Amino acid sequence: MKKFKKFYIEITNVCNLSCSFCPQTCRAPEFMSIETFIKILDQIKPYTDYIYFHVKGEPLLHPKLDEFLNLSYKKGFKVNITTNGTLISKVKDKLILAPSLRQINFSLHSFDGNECSSNKYEYINNIISYVKESIDKTDTLFSLRLWNLDKDNITNLKTKKNCDLLFEIENAFNLSYKIEEEIIPGRGIKICDKVYLNQDYEFQWPDLNAIEDISPGFCYGLRNQVAILVDGSVVPCCLDGDGIINLGNIHGTNFSEIIESQRASDIFNGFSRREAVEELCRKCGYRKKFNEITDIIN
Repeated sequence: MKKFKKFYIEITNVCNLSCSFCPQTCRAPEFMSIETFIKILDQIKPYTDYIYFHVKGEPLLHPKLDEFLNLSYKKGFKVNITTNGTLISKVKDKLILAPSLRQINFSLHSFDGNECSSNKYEYINNIISYVKESIDKTDTLFSLRLWNLDKDNITNLKTKKNCDLLFEIENAFNLSYKIEEEIIPGRGIKICDKVYLNQDYEFQWPDLNAIEDISPGFCYGLRNQVAILVDGSVVPCCLDGDGIINLGNIHGTNFSEIIESQRASDIFNGFSRREAVEELCRKCGYRKKFNEITDIIN
C-alpha cells in the first residue's frame, strides 16, 4: 500500500492575513467540522503517520484546534503545522499541551508580505518566546522560514532582505555568527536544539493563467504527498489551493478509491516519465525546483 510522507489536511481555508505572495482562494470560507476531520483520519490511517495542517488558511484560527490535536493523538498521528505565527500568543498553551504535535513551520516571510502588519519586533519576539518555552517542555521541532529571496542577490543586498528578523533571531539565541553569512538559499541551518532556519527564493504558485511549461519535469505530488481540502476534496499537493485537480471527495468516495482512480494514476505515471499531464502542473513554478532530479523512484 502506498505511504505518504506528507498528508496535508486543510482544517480551514480562512486566513487572518492577505499576503502579497499568496494568491487568494476563490472558495467559500470554511472551518472543518470535527465529524469531517474524524472521517478523514479514519480513511487515511493506512496511508500515513504524519499529517500537516496546511494548504490555504491559517490553522491557528480554528476554534477547535486543541480538539483536532487530541483526536490526532488518539488515532496515532503526528501533526505538523504551517502558520504565519501571528496568533501564537493566543494558542501557545494548546500547542504545548498537545502530545501529537511534531513540528511547527513558521512562515516568517508573512510579515513582509502584508502592508498593515503589527510591530515586526513584537511579532518575531512572540514567536521566539513560544519556541524557547516549548523546547524546554516538549519535543516539538521548529522551522523558521524566510521564503522571500529575490533570484537577483544584488536586490537582496540592496533591500537588506530579512536583516531585521535575522538580527532578532541571532540575539535571542546568542548566536556567535551572522546567519546571512552562513546560510545557503534552499538549505537550512540549525539554530539550536530543535530549531532550524531556512531561507529560500520566492516561488510562483500554480496558475492556469500562467505561461505553460511543457519541458520535462518532476513532482512529488501523489508520490510522497497528497492533500485534502476543507470541504473533503482530494488534490495531488498542497499548492492546488483552489481544488482545480479535484480527484474526488471523501464525503462521497472513500480515499482508498480516490487515490487509485485513473486520473490519480495518470498524474503519478506521468511524473515517472518526467511529464506533467495536468495543465495546472505545467503552469506551476514550484515544480521547477525538481527539474534537476535524475533518479526517480517509482
